[in-house]
Amino acid sequence: MSSDIKKPIVFSGIQPTGGFQLGNLLGALKNWELLQRENFCIYSIVDLHSITVRNDPEELKLKITEAAAMLLALGVSPEKSILFIQSQVSSHAELSWILSCYTQFGELSRMTQFKDKSSKNPENVNAGLFTYPVLMAADILLYNTDLVPVGDDQRQHIEITRVIANRFNNIYGDVFKIPEGVYPKVASRVMSLADPKAKMSKSDPNKNARIMMTDENDAIRKKVRRAVTDSDNQIRRGIGKEGIENLMEIYSACTNKSLDCIESEFAGKNYGEFKNQVADALISLIEPLREKYKELMKDKKYVFSVLKTGKEKAMEISEVMMKRVNEAIGLGL
Repeated sequence: MSSDIKKPIVFSGIQPTGGFQLGNLLGALKNWELLQRENFCIYSIVDLHSITVRNDPEELKLKITEAAAMLLALGVSPEKSILFIQSQVSSHAELSWILSCYTQFGELSRMTQFKDKSSKNPENVNAGLFTYPVLMAADILLYNTDLVPVGDDQRQHIEITRVIANRFNNIYGDVFKIPEGVYPKVASRVMSLADPKAKMSKSDPNKNARIMMTDENDAIRKKVRRAVTDSDNQIRRGIGKEGIENLMEIYSACTNKSLDCIESEFAGKNYGEFKNQVADALISLIEPLREKYKELMKDKKYVFSVLKTGKEKAMEISEVMMKRVNEAIGLGL
């Protein structure tokens, strides 16, 4: 199948960990539906990545189903794209081990996310967390990927993927295509509503710090109203205005208005007025997705059928790449 694909190939994955928040949507997922219009898109629920932290088995199964339903609600089309569960395609783990033999310890030790997550969970600094970028590289390289839509916080992982692929190719020839990252122009890093110097996170114990894709309209409005700003009461960018800048970035991503345009539009208006407009824009974006998600969760048979078909297609493509890799390094007679 891979040799028959004429459009640019896009790969992206997302972990099934506790639902999707606004940062996931604006950082990457908003573009998933758009990308499949002109590209051949391969989207994965990367459950192997999620087990670097301890999970309840039944809860993880539910999260995987919820993730698939939300991606379909966001507009991922089984007719245009492949949607599958990472762990159901064994080539991901197989290629990850091979690529780990072509990745330097020092390169992995410099990964910012490893340092951050290790400091936050010192009781569980496992090898999987350390080699996480290698598995991500395998996810991408398996499919002759041209483009990888990710949030700004994943730049380092895209770069190490390119380093690993180039190193492998320099030894064995042009086995892997060298992918390019695709980053959102605005809201690439959606910040916490409670602490605008920290990234919005679904693991934040403060529920008011984040907006979830399943939040009801009243909850969205209340969270935006409580968002931390400053005492200046002017809708503009500047030093010490991280909170209002974050809301401006969010509003820009929802409305496609530039930050300069937003400053002009709200000149002379107060934070209360602006927050109401931000909440309205978020509700317009999230409400239809949330309602579609609810419908899909009532039709799990359909969701599972999409994942089964996606698995079969992903296996067909990835097995071609694994054969090429194994032949290159001398594995398998």
